Amino acid sequence: LISSYNVLMTIYALSSGPGLSGVAVIRISGEITKEVLKSITVGSFPKPRVASLRKIINFKSKELIDECIVLWFPGPNSYTGEDMAEIHAHGSRAVIQSILENLSKIKGCKIAEPGEFTKRAFYNEKINLIKAESIGDLIAAETEIQRKQALKIMSGRSSDKFDSWREILLKILSNLEAKIDFPDEDLPKNILKDIKHNSEKIKLEIKKTLNDQKVGEIIREGFKIAIVGPSNAGKSSLLNYLSRRDVAIVSEIAGTTRDVIEVHLSIEGFPVVLSDTAGIRDSKDEIEKKGVKLALKKSEDADLNIVVIEPKSSYFAGFLKDLISNKSILVINKSDLGVDEMIDEFKKYNPIYISIKKEKNIEQLILTIKDKLKKQFINSENILITRERHRLHLEKCFLHLENFSNKNETEDFDKAAEDLRLATRHLGIIVGKVDVEEILEIIFKDFCIGK
Repeated sequence: LISSYNVLMTIYALSSGPGLSGVAVIRISGEITKEVLKSITVGSFPKPRVASLRKIINFKSKELIDECIVLWFPGPNSYTGEDMAEIHAHGSRAVIQSILENLSKIKGCKIAEPGEFTKRAFYNEKINLIKAESIGDLIAAETEIQRKQALKIMSGRSSDKFDSWREILLKILSNLEAKIDFPDEDLPKNILKDIKHNSEKIKLEIKKTLNDQKVGEIIREGFKIAIVGPSNAGKSSLLNYLSRRDVAIVSEIAGTTRDVIEVHLSIEGFPVVLSDTAGIRDSKDEIEKKGVKLALKKSEDADLNIVVIEPKSSYFAGFLKDLISNKSILVINKSDLGVDEMIDEFKKYNPIYISIKKEKNIEQLILTIKDKLKKQFINSENILITRERHRLHLEKCFLHLENFSNKNETEDFDKAAEDLRLATRHLGIIVGKVDVEEILEIIFKDFCIGK
């Protein structure tokens, strides 16, 4: 697994959050970790995995910096698989800065890159790629359902399944290659039968896994709700109300919102990305036209559209045919002004009548949104795919298995074996069983520095 990655340098970083805190955790990992600890601490060297009180000093001037708890984790029994240490210092900016500057002046030490501790754990085979990703997801989790999903993936649920499929396919491949290498020898009929049965079984399991409505990705990234509709219908007011703060500018002047405004919320524990979009109308203003185009694109990509109109939005009836679908809720705002003049075109969509100004029926709208969320996440227990990367490689694996089945039926064994190799390769890429250098930067770029 280790290719061109440089692990010669010993890395260090602040692993706890920046800013004022009671305790700050600074991590060190690499070949000279033990020497580094000896040079900056006073007293006997700490016992492995035992919290020890030590004075931290400037390794050159011997000036006292802080009195800290020090933990020593000799490799390979550490998070990174290398010699590793943690310094639990007082969390003032001055203390943190002084310790980090002290470490920066030690030859062979460098500040860690984002996710570099976890990257080293991967290279030292302490974790696979899926677990590395789930650690990042756990750190970034904002809701309970995101936390639970990250922990399930960390436990190896997905990895075990992908590894199991890969091992079965490799066994099939070995039998198939035996058939190719010894064409004059007849393989036992039960082996030929197992090749077909097992490959079809895995193909069906992968197909079922792919048919998951992308729930895992939605949990990880957030359920996308777009508020769309004509200008001045109350879209920004609704965003502010649901967010419980003034996120968007509200004005009686039509066309105030030009760009997409996004807010991350937790509704009933479900992660939601709520977007306010530009009012949809014909306009000669170039900037507003671009805003309308963005609004339509956001509506297309959303998991749920809240289409907000008012009773007098008769000119908007033509747009409704494109916006109303099974992933839409039609909302008539300003219903306190009367709905008698509302055209029949709107009524047939069973709208929810609200008044944001009077706070009328908004609870009904929120209950409808919650119901949509619960239906979306009802099958979240058996999710294996949490990222587009997993889905892409599973789709390619499935395609090669279909090609394998077709070529196997026609006894084109050489080409069938190549499709089987490609299928196993895509499963291997998901968990990191093959050279995956090209995707590492994508996975680790969103990690915090000390992880």
